[in-house]
Amino acid sequence: MAYATGRKNDGECRGAASQGRNRVGAGWLTWACVAVFAMASFGVSAQRVEGDRAVAQGAYNAEVTVKGQGADERRRAFSRALAQVLGKLSGDRGAASRPGVGAELRQAEKYVRSFDYRQDEGRSASGAPSFKTMLVVRFDEAAVDDLALTLALPVWPQPRPKPVLWLAIDDGSGPRLVDVKSADAVRSTLDRAVERGYRLGLPNGSAAERALVGAIWRGDTAAVARASQRYSPPMQLIGKLYRSSGGWTADWIFVDNGKVLSRWSESGPSATQLMATGADGSADALMKRYAKRPDTGPAGTYRVAFTGLRSADDYVRLSGYLQGLTVVRGMRPALATPQRLEFDLDLLSGVRGFNMMVERDGVLAALDRGRDTSIGPVGIPEGDTTDDQPMITSGSVPVYTLR
Repeated sequence: MAYATGRKNDGECRGAASQGRNRVGAGWLTWACVAVFAMASFGVSAQRVEGDRAVAQGAYNAEVTVKGQGADERRRAFSRALAQVLGKLSGDRGAASRPGVGAELRQAEKYVRSFDYRQDEGRSASGAPSFKTMLVVRFDEAAVDDLALTLALPVWPQPRPKPVLWLAIDDGSGPRLVDVKSADAVRSTLDRAVERGYRLGLPNGSAAERALVGAIWRGDTAAVARASQRYSPPMQLIGKLYRSSGGWTADWIFVDNGKVLSRWSESGPSATQLMATGADGSADALMKRYAKRPDTGPAGTYRVAFTGLRSADDYVRLSGYLQGLTVVRGMRPALATPQRLEFDLDLLSGVRGFNMMVERDGVLAALDRGRDTSIGPVGIPEGDTTDDQPMITSGSVPVYTLR
């Protein structure tokens, strides 16, 4: 079976990753020329050989179902795939709805390193063969890391723990333990954990472990923790699934090193869907405890000054660069002289986030990083009249020079 493949080289990927779609207002046209942007494109498609199965492995890869291999469908799929990756990196199932993320999802193509199509075969409820096309997307790790940093997304550090799933199911004939030999029964739970960026383990199913069903059913977390000592790490997802008036009910407890981090219950007609909620609840608990938000400062409007602009081309270059930064949600010119230009920048993650981005790009050099506080109108400091004089900042204004 052949698989279509697309790939970006490193230069294309990193160049595209520094571009964005922010736009300045028409007033900027009186200050400088209009910047022109070019979109990076994918290289020539290749073919996979028979038996070489394309799969998404790792936090920076994802696979999504597509209706075809057209460019428009692929772009929409890239957006869904990037949302998956950001969810896995942060552990936050709502990562796609965080401020600034939506705009980047609409231009997810610029973060893609390569992609493949895969045809999956299955069986319908009637037993007839069914087929679906999967798009496997591999994203540029450095570009995605910069995006998460810029948007101040919480990041769940790697490597991540592999909790043990202790699940007992009673379908009316008495509760039974799910172990490694019956892993297919909880495939939705295991797969959902992978989608959320971690993995779940299962007990081996020894006689002593099967006898633990009673402790699971009554929520005896201490007994389950003792039985789980042979596994690492000391984390357990304890659940029981049973029939109820609404169809099924699942009761869950997540334990980390003997401490209960979360308890929750779900009910519904589908046992498969309810089992997946165990992986979701565990990810939420782990993310809440272990994910760290980068210290990029508060969002707000900041006065930022720029020097070293000696020609119209320099103005165009600076304007285009600022427009391409995801951290810059908007910009308004505030003050201009032949030696200095000041903007009021609406920053998504504060001056520290802005500093982190410009340090990585090498377009601007910081002369004074300023203070990470929103400020009001600021004039040019007295004596700032020539490029040869030392830079003097006014209050908390960060000052950068164009390289």
